[in-house]
Amino acid sequence: MFFSQAGARPRMWEASPSEHKKWVEVFKACDEENKGCLSRENFKVAVVMLFGYKPSKIEADAVMSSVDPNTSGILLKEFLDIVRKKKEAQLYRNEIRHIFTAFDRHYRGYLTLEDFKKAFKQVAPKLSERIVLEVFRGHGFEPWSGKIPHAAEQLSPCATTTEPVL
Repeated sequence: MFFSQAGARPRMWEASPSEHKKWVEVFKACDEENKGCLSRENFKVAVVMLFGYKPSKIEADAVMSSVDPNTSGILLKEFLDIVRKKKEAQLYRNEIRHIFTAFDRHYRGYLTLEDFKKAFKQVAPKLSERIVLEVFRGHGFEPWSGKIPHAAEQLSPCATTTEPVL
């Protein structure tokens, strides 16, 4: 499993040798002038080649502002680190989505309090109902935020359950 034993935080992910080789090949293919670094536009092309989407201006700005200002672009080492982090985040999001989908038995795109309780009964049967309700309401349970409906907004027990709120 992709989660660390300490909780819902991803552990460090390492690319396979073949994947690492592919990243290096993409870097070299996008380094058109063989400078040993990628310009902003070349970086965008590399992301399209590896991830299938064109990075937004905001993403490209963030990456370019994080590189060594003494270079004229993104060095191979920096590129490999950026790609590894993007791949790690992608795998983490996919894992969260997979777990969410497993508990969304009615394919609604959100979990009711009942769905949430059933899920926690399966994975943590001794957890108190009070804790489950706190997690449901969004108190510090990070994986339900982002692209997956946020617990405090989308998973409101008032809209979908007849059980009393504690």
